[in-house]
Amino acid sequence: MTTEAHPAQAQQTAAGHCPALPPEFFTQPGANPYPAFAELRQKCPVRQINHPPGAEAYVVADYDTVSKLFGDPRISKSVNSGPKWFRDVLNESSPILIKNMLTADPPEHTRLRKLVSRAFVPRRMELLRPRIQEITDELIDAFPETGEVDLFNDFALALPMKVICEFLGVPVEDRPALHEWGLILSGAPYADEESNARLKWASEKTEAYLLDLLAQRRENIGEDLVSSLIRATDEDVFTNDELVSTLILLIIAGHKTTANLIGNGTQALLQHPDQFELLRNDPSLVDNAIEEFLRYEGPVYRGTLRLAAQDMEINGVPIPKESFVHLLLNSANRDPEVFEEPDRLDITRQGIRHFAFGHGAHFCPGAPLSRVEGQVAFTTLLRRLPGLALAVQPDELEWVFDNSASRGLAKLPVTYDRRLPR
Repeated sequence: MTTEAHPAQAQQTAAGHCPALPPEFFTQPGANPYPAFAELRQKCPVRQINHPPGAEAYVVADYDTVSKLFGDPRISKSVNSGPKWFRDVLNESSPILIKNMLTADPPEHTRLRKLVSRAFVPRRMELLRPRIQEITDELIDAFPETGEVDLFNDFALALPMKVICEFLGVPVEDRPALHEWGLILSGAPYADEESNARLKWASEKTEAYLLDLLAQRRENIGEDLVSSLIRATDEDVFTNDELVSTLILLIIAGHKTTANLIGNGTQALLQHPDQFELLRNDPSLVDNAIEEFLRYEGPVYRGTLRLAAQDMEINGVPIPKESFVHLLLNSANRDPEVFEEPDRLDITRQGIRHFAFGHGAHFCPGAPLSRVEGQVAFTTLLRRLPGLALAVQPDELEWVFDNSASRGLAKLPVTYDRRLPR
């Protein structure tokens, strides 16, 4: 089975081999990686990359091929499909991280996904909306009456962390530590010895904490998500490791992705005054605006772990078994073969079939919660902070585009005329 090529890919096959990309393509791409993505789509939409350094790895940049590879049975999510050195590093630094649905293929993936799929149905997320609104307003209430604030760390990052911790039933006093550990765990496990040591430390701390939390909940089952996961063990057999690994996944995915959605979307609006005014004057556009933010400046620039389960070809490019296959989501989401004027932010754009939450069997189950958080965050910010504007020039914003596949800001300094009451 060979994925069919569209015209740009046919040109690549005819042109022959494209030189490998350096690791800096992922680690130091600058604030605007989209021209490089466009060049990839045109010339080498499937291309080797030296990342992880020294490994066989390839990027896939165009929408059509990314879409097909999401469901290609030759592409595995299991760590066991990777090279031995990678398995060894993971098993040494953080074995608990690889026992959830994100690193499993069917039927194991199907079984593990049952742990969370029922908890994140849109209907249940809507029931959380009033509390999400309260948390949003509490965060804005803490802003100065007027002046400057770091909207990323003081709002975009804080909101989803508070929400997921409440959803999990984590006590307030434990949340700062869990936040610190979660940020470390979201990093790549193949960076360097020092990073892997920190990863191991954070993994052990988080595992010990969550095992204790599970023990407490078993003594006093409630309505929080941890209690829901424990109840799920009555219907199926899940190990403590699988429960802990799933909780770690929810903590990481439950706040960093949404934080980037809010941060990236806000900075995009502030750089497009016409779209800012459109959304402020018509809050009913917020649902569509969020889909456009996810497409235009997605919170995760490439897909999570994928490995070639066998020797294969993608559009004529040989991919050896055990190779890493990186799906460039933010490149696919700006493919002009699919999106008209893809580099233009348009919150009224229709039919936005982006990949920000993945696609197919591994579509993010937390997407409904992230969308509700985004809806509340954007409408409240625009309502309560008149005169909202960037406090720095756009080229002064520091983007974090790192090994964890996150695409977001280190800070988002903004000013506003005044803080309005709720």
